[in-house]
Amino acid sequence: MKRFHVHMHVEDLDKNIAFYSAMFGVQPARKESDYAKWMLLDPPVNFAISTRGSATGVDHLGIQVDSSAELAGLRASAGAAALTLQDNGETTCCYARSDKYWLTDPQGVAWEQFHTLDGIPVFSEKKPETNTTPAPACCAPAATKIVAITPSTTCC
Repeated sequence: MKRFHVHMHVEDLDKNIAFYSAMFGVQPARKESDYAKWMLLDPPVNFAISTRGSATGVDHLGIQVDSSAELAGLRASAGAAALTLQDNGETTCCYARSDKYWLTDPQGVAWEQFHTLDGIPVFSEKKPETNTTPAPACCAPAATKIVAITPSTTCC
C-alpha cells in the first residue's frame, strides 16, 4: 500500500492537533511534545498542478468525496467541532463543477472539501447571478497563505 505524506511546520501544536483531529474525525496515531501524526486510510489523494497563482508552493490541500452525503457528513463534523468554513456551494473551478467549502487551518493554509459533480472544458466559469469571475487559483479563500517548499536539513 502507498500512502500520501504531507508534513507541515506549525506554530501551535495543540491548536493544530485540535483542528486536524476535528477535520479528520480521529485523534493522532502518534503524539509527542513537538510532533503529531495521523495515519489515515481514507481518503486517497487527488494531486493537481497548475501554472495559476501568484507564487509557487502549496496552494491548498483538500479532501474530495464521492457523494453529496459524504460531503454533508464532513460539513456536519466541521460544524460540530465549531470550525469556521467558507461555503461556496455549487461552483466551478479547476475544470470541474463541484459542491465545496473551505476550512482554513491556524497557519492560514486552506483546506478544500468537495464533491465533484461534473467536468467542464474551462478552468472556471462566470457565475451568472453575480457576473463575476472566480479567483484565478482554484478559488481558495483570500486569506490563504501560500506555503513555499524549501529544502530542509532535518528529517522526520
